[in-house]
Amino acid sequence: MPETAKPLVISCPEPRTLDLILSPEQLALLRDKYRIVETTDAAFASLPQDVLSEARYIVGQPPVSPETLAGMTSLRCVANVETNLLNNMPYDTLFERGIHVITPGAVFAEPVAELGLAMALNLARDIVDADLAFRRGEELWGGDGNQSARLLSGADVGIIGFGDLGRALNRLLSGFRTKTKVYDPWLPPSILRDHGVEPASLDAVLSDSDYVFVMASVTSDNQGFLGADAFAKMRKGAAFILLSRAGIVDFDALMDAVRSGHILAASDVFPDEPLAKDHPVRTIPGFLRSAHRAGALDIAFKRMGDMVLEDLDLMDRGLPPMRCKRAERETVARMRSKPVSRN
Repeated sequence: MPETAKPLVISCPEPRTLDLILSPEQLALLRDKYRIVETTDAAFASLPQDVLSEARYIVGQPPVSPETLAGMTSLRCVANVETNLLNNMPYDTLFERGIHVITPGAVFAEPVAELGLAMALNLARDIVDADLAFRRGEELWGGDGNQSARLLSGADVGIIGFGDLGRALNRLLSGFRTKTKVYDPWLPPSILRDHGVEPASLDAVLSDSDYVFVMASVTSDNQGFLGADAFAKMRKGAAFILLSRAGIVDFDALMDAVRSGHILAASDVFPDEPLAKDHPVRTIPGFLRSAHRAGALDIAFKRMGDMVLEDLDLMDRGLPPMRCKRAERETVARMRSKPVSRN
C-alpha cells in the first residue's frame, strides 16, 4: 500500500511509549499498516490541521478541546493506553459522532489480583517481617512465630468493586474456598451471584470480613468515601488491601486505623506518587507497602499492544472494537482516577 494511502494514527501514549506496549514485531506491523505521527499531550492541539483532519485513530488520550475535535473529521477511535479514562475530552460529542473511546486496562487485572493475593497471605502469615527478623538473627521459631497468624482458606472476604480487577481476584480466591461478599453499586445482584459471590452492602462487607480488598475505580461518587467510620466498622485485626487508587480512601484515616492496631493494611497505591521520603506511612508497623507495581509487568504491557492492534484491525474492517473496554456514555465522565506519571 502506498504510504499516502495508509490510515493515519496519532501516537501520544503518555506516560507509555510505543516501544513499551508493542514488541518489535508488533511495532513493525503497526508501521506497515499505518502512517504514524508521534507527538505529546502538550503539542497535540498544535499539530497541522491536515494531520488532525486525516487522523483515523489516536493512541493515547491527550486533552482534546471541542474546537480541535470539530476539525478531526476522520477520527474513529481514541485508544487510551494509560488505562484511566480521563475527563479531558467532550465525551458527548464523541458519542454523538460514533467515535469510540477504548482502554485495554483489563491487561492489569491478573497481575494486580496476584499481588493482592500475595499481600493478603503476607498479612495473614507476617512473611516480610519474619524474613527481616531472620536476617537480623531475631527470628521466632515454630509456633512462637505464629502468634498472630491465621488462614486465608475459608476466611470471610469482602471485595469493593467488581470490575476486571475484582473478578480476577475472585477467580484466584476460589481455590481458598473463601466466603466472599461484594459491594458494587454499579452492578445488579444477579451478575454478582453468577460469579459465585454474595451481593452485600458496604457496611456488611466492612464489618463481616477478615480481608477487605478495594478494587474500585475512583469516581465523582466515591472519592475518599472510605474513612474513619468505615475502618472503625471493620473487625479488629482484619486486613484492608488497597489495589485500585488511593483517591478512594481517606489515607490519613487509614494510617490512623493501622497505627492504632485496629486493622492491618497493605497498599500498592498512594495519594502522591512517587511518595515523599518522609511520608509517615513508611514507618507504620502493620502496613505493607508496594510502589504501584502490581500491574506493571512487561507481559501486561505487550498484551496491551495486542489488544489495541486487534481492535484497530476490526475497525478498519467496519466492525466495532471488541478486545478493549469501551467507555460508557453513562459513566465515563464520572471517572476521577489520577493519571499515572510512571509505568
